[in-house]
Amino acid sequence: MRTLRIGNASGFYGDRFDAVREMLTGGSEEGSPAALDVLTGDYLAELTMLILGRDLLKDPATGYAKTFLRQMEEGLGLAHERGVRIVANAGGLNPAGLADALRALAGRLGIPARIAHVEGDRLPAGDGVLAANAYLGGAGIAACLDAGADVVVTGRVTDAALVTGPAQWFFGWGPEEYDRLAGAVVAGHVLECGTQATGGNYAFFTGHDPKLLRRPGFPLAELREDGSAVVTKHPGTGGVVDTGTVTAQLLYETGGARYAGPDVTARLDTVRLTQEGPDRVRIDGVRGEAPPPTLKAGLCRLGGFRNEVVFVLTGLDIEAKAELVRAQIEDALAHGPAPRPARVRWELARTDRADAGTEETASALLRLVVRDRDPEAVGRSLSGAAIELALASYPGFHVTAPPGKGAPYGVFETAYVPVGEVPHTAVLPDGTRVAVPVPPESRELAPVPAPPLPAPLPPGPTRRGPLGLVAGARSGDKGGDANVGVWVRDDRAWRWLAHTLTVDLFRELLPETRELAVERHVLPGLRALNFTVTGLLGEGVASQSRFDPQAKGLGEWLRSRHVDLPEELL
Repeated sequence: MRTLRIGNASGFYGDRFDAVREMLTGGSEEGSPAALDVLTGDYLAELTMLILGRDLLKDPATGYAKTFLRQMEEGLGLAHERGVRIVANAGGLNPAGLADALRALAGRLGIPARIAHVEGDRLPAGDGVLAANAYLGGAGIAACLDAGADVVVTGRVTDAALVTGPAQWFFGWGPEEYDRLAGAVVAGHVLECGTQATGGNYAFFTGHDPKLLRRPGFPLAELREDGSAVVTKHPGTGGVVDTGTVTAQLLYETGGARYAGPDVTARLDTVRLTQEGPDRVRIDGVRGEAPPPTLKAGLCRLGGFRNEVVFVLTGLDIEAKAELVRAQIEDALAHGPAPRPARVRWELARTDRADAGTEETASALLRLVVRDRDPEAVGRSLSGAAIELALASYPGFHVTAPPGKGAPYGVFETAYVPVGEVPHTAVLPDGTRVAVPVPPESRELAPVPAPPLPAPLPPGPTRRGPLGLVAGARSGDKGGDANVGVWVRDDRAWRWLAHTLTVDLFRELLPETRELAVERHVLPGLRALNFTVTGLLGEGVASQSRFDPQAKGLGEWLRSRHVDLPEELL
């Protein structure tokens, strides 16, 4: 059975720069050939689209990930020598511009690379919208590779499309081979965040050799024609690939059992993971369904202006000091030169310790964040109010940094557009423009009936302790919402987790979620529960409305909360 070896060299705009070289040389410092057919790179996230939108306003020739172009100064030649195709969404808001820049680079280097790009994802933008993009599938990428492209750059495609596109090209899959496409989607989701699949950001990292995790290698998948895959990494590279690291990434930024995309809706409740050997995890059994009739779209707009100041409170009477400075600032804002900011948020972080051995560990942090559409309301009003208190407030008054003028912040919104209204277009190496047809079938999304739970553990002695002694977690963001995937490593722990970690207990353990909509999704095949929390992140990461704006640490907070743990699991 034919095998497509496809690797990933970037999980975000700003990821490890030399990962492209590492993947193209098999992770070897000596530069041995890489056994890859395709190398992918994911450069786009919700925040990235806002950054690229601002770049494009300043210079219409930009709007793409400049890092990728610099990586190709060396990577283009290495890939050509080794016969590796490169597929990346680094085109951002200007894939045609990036393709032109790559052609110019190839010409300067004397490399006969055939460059193609995919476009059509950009949607008409209304007032104040910096970027509006639909998430395209992999068919345009496949068309470019079919036409002989060595490099394909895209705008906003789904992260998994970087794998489904090459898979459609390599295996010749049709658009209705849903199970095979779904297998590629799952493999793509595991690869998309780079080293998160090889031990990065992993809940049980203390169970592995610390030397392995200092510099995790990037992952690759051996994808087979039936849609199954083995996730692994280049020999000799750091990190670890096991069913735990793969499970953690599968739960990252997902929701229910139906994982919808423009190519196929993958059923996460059908995924089977098997440890095939050291650093080799097999994924099979994945089932797919026709994709929904709409495409998800992301809209990035300017939401207004924000400013912040962090007051340092040291020693005794922390609560009283916080109360005093808060009252002083609120009074100053109410009587300042500009109207009081529309949104004012205070947060006291009790980082202080009693009888501390250093001043830093004796101090707490009081964070004030203000937002308004008027820059004056968050600029002079706040800076004046804070600075003028320097000699007139609590004992030991100081701040981590003086507030500035305030800065613009962005808002991410999700919308859905009919798939037929988006002109998905493959621009081939010779400039020919090919319209990508819409999928022949579609299926409206609907919740999957709740699966039966395993038999609960029999009653027995318990011990109070952190949930994380038994369960792993990974959390992330989708616009203003957050998800927390929680999993365990054996069947007995699953029997306990499935019955214990209810929505009510989740809300009790994470009080910030008590007034929000929380939904629990059960994935028995992964021994996992996935919780989605609506509205926790306000208007999304770019608005910086929360201490942890992307909910990256939410799962670790949950793991640190104490529950009654069965002693037999400890």
